[in-house]
Amino acid sequence: MAYFNNIGKVEFEGSKSTNPYAFKFYNPTEVVAGKTMEEHLRFSMAYWHTLTAGGADPFGSETAVRPWDNLSGMDLAKARVEAGFEFMEKLNLPYFCFHDVDIAPEGSNLREFYSNIDTIVDSIEGHMKSTGKKLLWNTANMFTNPRFMHGAGTTCNADVYAHAAAQVKKGLEVGKRLGAENYVFWGGREGYETLLNTDMNLELDNLARLFHMAVDYAKEIGFDAQFLIEPKPKEPTKHQYDFDAATTIAFLQKYGLEKHFKLNLEANHATLAGHTFEHELRVARINDMLGSLDANQGDMLIGWDTDEFPVNIYDATLTLYEVLMNGGLGRGGVNFDAKVRRPSFEYEDLFLAHIAGMDTYAKGLKVAAKLIEDRVFEDFIAKRYSSFSEGIGADVVAGKATLSSLADYALNNQSPRRNESGRQEMLKGILNQYILAD
Repeated sequence: MAYFNNIGKVEFEGSKSTNPYAFKFYNPTEVVAGKTMEEHLRFSMAYWHTLTAGGADPFGSETAVRPWDNLSGMDLAKARVEAGFEFMEKLNLPYFCFHDVDIAPEGSNLREFYSNIDTIVDSIEGHMKSTGKKLLWNTANMFTNPRFMHGAGTTCNADVYAHAAAQVKKGLEVGKRLGAENYVFWGGREGYETLLNTDMNLELDNLARLFHMAVDYAKEIGFDAQFLIEPKPKEPTKHQYDFDAATTIAFLQKYGLEKHFKLNLEANHATLAGHTFEHELRVARINDMLGSLDANQGDMLIGWDTDEFPVNIYDATLTLYEVLMNGGLGRGGVNFDAKVRRPSFEYEDLFLAHIAGMDTYAKGLKVAAKLIEDRVFEDFIAKRYSSFSEGIGADVVAGKATLSSLADYALNNQSPRRNESGRQEMLKGILNQYILAD
């Protein structure tokens, strides 16, 4: 059954096109910096925002009108599979991502949930074989059901912890069956509301134990996906343990998990943590922890996770700059963890929003590639830090300097180097020049 009859396959028509259902900048076969755009960006559909979200917010009910609204239960789940693959085909999205509860209803107990998942995975597997679409990552939703009110891997209830482990186990089995390239953990309830009732040490230890169990079971069943953690500082939890990239990397290093995990970074989560997205990407990149992206943007005037589609070309350019400097995303990709606004309630808006996001990242990719090709920032940075490539600076970098040798140098240095301007405004102007160039 077709669900989007009035939408044809979206094609690249170039920047002069006035067709809203055409790509202006995303040309999947165009080669940029040695690879096609499709190979660089590895775009992915987020099952939850695209197929299950209804537009509800804390102040109002669902507004979205979808072709499957008359269905429920497993019939609804099966229809969403069909609609999702039609959507990906028409937008030329090569990948998709999902939580377990996105694809199948939980039912009345865990056994029924397992059975429902198996039935839907049968359908997904068939559609993957016939279309060539791939699973970028899957994950377990361990934050929506009331049982997870105190957390999943950090819960105070051992029975809930066991249930969470059961969902992870099933998720790993599903990931192996569908050939997922990654498996994600996002700990929306892994944190605390108040320290007055919290054993932080036990919670963190137990969370690490759950991750180690996942690594061990993946090895046991031969599932070789890349494990990813998605940091977020808060919401719904007041304080989330994987606050940002630096905090999460420290956690992984403390518990001996750094060889098994990388980070799935989201732009709006960076905003909530008080960082730019490029900051989070840089922290991950220099620690060899950049795994995958959740592409969206937040509203700087609103203090919550708005998950808007990314249309800021400035941010997209700096994002793709970090990705290219990282040598790409490896097994990761660019997942549109973004939802249309509540008044954008028609299914056509899903297509228009993805087109805007894909075009934005495509343009950002081209600008970032040109910046790197011309060594705009690299040469300036190399010159700025040149004092550490010779003399006493080189000794510091080589690990030869001591406090005594540096003090002796400072005491006898008759002509210290003068500081030079950082030229921040100039560099921002050059960045604008590259973005605005044809």
